[in-house]
Amino acid sequence: MPAKFPRSVCRILMSALMISALSVGVAKADDYPTRDIQFIVPFSAGGGSDVLARNIAGAIKELKLLPVNILIDNRPGSGGAVGYNFLAGRKGNPDYVGTVSIAFFTTPLMGGSPVSYKDFQPLAAIARDPYIMAVAANSPFKSIKDLAAKGTFIAGSPAAVSDATLLARRLASDMKVKAQVVPFDGDGEALSALLGGHVDVMFGNLSEIIGQVKGGAIRAIAITTEQRIADLPDVPTFKELGYDIELAQLRGMVMPLGTPPETVAYWEALLKKLAESDYWREHYLERFSVLPAYLDSKAFGAEITKINDRYEVLMHELGVIK
Repeated sequence: MPAKFPRSVCRILMSALMISALSVGVAKADDYPTRDIQFIVPFSAGGGSDVLARNIAGAIKELKLLPVNILIDNRPGSGGAVGYNFLAGRKGNPDYVGTVSIAFFTTPLMGGSPVSYKDFQPLAAIARDPYIMAVAANSPFKSIKDLAAKGTFIAGSPAAVSDATLLARRLASDMKVKAQVVPFDGDGEALSALLGGHVDVMFGNLSEIIGQVKGGAIRAIAITTEQRIADLPDVPTFKELGYDIELAQLRGMVMPLGTPPETVAYWEALLKKLAESDYWREHYLERFSVLPAYLDSKAFGAEITKINDRYEVLMHELGVIK
């Protein structure tokens, strides 16, 4: 016959079991992460998103901010849709992360992806990457005035719809000239077309083409920052030239929707340490001339919504979507 215990003893035993259960839950949260982190890059190796992911992974390893490894997983295809669909499909899984790109917004807006920014959990933003409008070193165009005087120009773009496409069409509209935007498969091909004389101009992220500018292969005409930058002091801003154009790609990280709040807080704190470290400043911000920025998960989420709304309005105005 089973032993019977007094009610007071039973209450003590039940309290002990509850405390034990709570302790196990806390231990599980404190033990995160226990598995290697899969860093999903929805584009091929060598592009801006891939460079960012590898620099983040390298900095985290160097600073010993994670007790596990970060494994870069390139999943290109369909304008980022393949990679982002895969990441969104890991709903609630804390072992997967990814970065935000232009395609994160534009591909869903064009109907090219069943998932949108609403299917992801923002973690933090860590940098802003502005754009340079550049021409080949031997180009006859020395300034925006030269483009305006010609009355038309051909711009190379890394995709059919990208910041480069929208910037070229916006500038042409403001200058009241015609622009033909030629899409290529990535910034590398767009740069090759510029150097080969097949297009007149390109808009490239500062982090991706500043090396060619400093090396003399291409010449910067204007930059999309509010003020001139120290690395290119002779390059005017569009606002200086009379055009209300200011844009920088916000670089940040997301996780699948449904990620536990404690995991979001973990990454938020980790990325804050990363963004404020001397290592990040020296090896990424200064190396690629990217602007410093940190937004926590809530602020980053609000900014993501604003960016999506801005793209939607602009794409309607330009006739890219109806």
